[in-house]
Amino acid sequence: MPLAPSHSQPSLGSAVAAGGGLRPGAATRFTPPPLPARGARHDRLSRPQRHALIATMVGAHVALGWGLLQISNVREAVVEAAPIFVSLIAPPAPPPPKVVPPPPVPQPPRPRPQRVEPRPPPPTVIAAAPSPAPAPFVVPAPPPLPEPSAPAPAPAPPPAPPAPPAPPPPPPAPKVIPASAVQYLVRPVPEYPRLSQRNGETGRVMIDVLIEAEGPPKTVRLAASSGFSRLDNAALEAVRKARFKPHFENGQTTAVWATIPLEFELEK
Repeated sequence: MPLAPSHSQPSLGSAVAAGGGLRPGAATRFTPPPLPARGARHDRLSRPQRHALIATMVGAHVALGWGLLQISNVREAVVEAAPIFVSLIAPPAPPPPKVVPPPPVPQPPRPRPQRVEPRPPPPTVIAAAPSPAPAPFVVPAPPPLPEPSAPAPAPAPPPAPPAPPAPPPPPPAPKVIPASAVQYLVRPVPEYPRLSQRNGETGRVMIDVLIEAEGPPKTVRLAASSGFSRLDNAALEAVRKARFKPHFENGQTTAVWATIPLEFELEK
């Protein structure tokens, strides 16, 4: 025998229709079919009855899940439908433009009243008394000019200074005398350089010498070389050390030039 559902509790459709929708947080109740009494034997239910019972239980679970889903959708709809308040803030009004006063209109200058000066009265003409006639001017006679005196004689020019004495005539150039005319107090004796002796250097050296009036040599120079500098230097040094007797010309001593030959020879 099939079990009919109880009508004591309202179904899901009637609850929704009565309330105009599901309220958030309201629980939906479902009345399951009555269970068989304890101790009842299962063999009293036929196969169609068992199928109907299983279908009813499955439908109840499906309806319960669908109801929970609708409740969550209703909550989301309620949350999403919350009103949004928008406040419009008007932008601040721009500041009023500054009022620039117009420039003052220049006023034309007022004409100054011209002061009219009174004219001076015309001068009174006074007739001048006639002046007496001037006396005739008498030119005085010029004083007599003095007689010109004789000019004074010009002073005599100073005497010219005496002319300086004439310089003495320059001494005559030294005379050149031959070597044979030369007289010695100390004859020139050259030293033979040892290196020249070892190297076998020989030759004649000609020396020009200026002999002063008193006798000493003043100038010594090389007139002709021997070909070896050591021999030439030895001959010059020997003539510088020599002493000569004064040379007389017309009873007076005088300077003379002379050329002195010096020989360098090795002993054979």
